[in-house]
Amino acid sequence: MLVDFLNTFDEEELATDAAARAWFRARGLPTRGLSAEEARRVRDALRSASDGDCRHPGDLALVPLCVVPSEDGGLDLTSGSPLGPLVAMAVRLAFEGRWERLKLCDLDSCRYAFFDESRNRSARWCSMASCGNVAKSRAFRERHRG
Repeated sequence: MLVDFLNTFDEEELATDAAARAWFRARGLPTRGLSAEEARRVRDALRSASDGDCRHPGDLALVPLCVVPSEDGGLDLTSGSPLGPLVAMAVRLAFEGRWERLKLCDLDSCRYAFFDESRNRSARWCSMASCGNVAKSRAFRERHRG
C-alpha cells in the first residue's frame, strides 16, 4: 500500500480532496480530515526520502505518530491523521532495516516506486522487462555509436 501511495504522483490520484478520499477509501484507510494538499506533501516527502533526499522532512511532521502498547505486548504506531497508517508503514520499514529496499526507478521517464526484492538490494528499475530493457538498450546504443 505504501508503494501504491508513492506512485500516485503519475496519475495524480490525489489531485483533489474528493479524489484523495476515494483513493484512501478504496484501500480501507480513514478519510476524516484528509486534505489532498497534505497528502501530496507527505507523499512527496516520502518519495524524496526513499530516493535518499531528505530536504523536506518537515512535511512528515504533518503526521503525528503515537506509540501505544499492542495486545501482544509489543508496540504499535497510531495516529489521528488519515495519513498515519502510511507514515507508520514507512517508520516500520526503517525500524526493520528494510527502508533501503523502497526505491524509485532509475529510468528518468518512469521514477515509479518499487520494493527491491533482490538478495543484494541492487535492483535499479521497477521492471526489468520494461524500464530495465529501455535503460540497457540505451546504454548499449551509446557504447556502440561510432
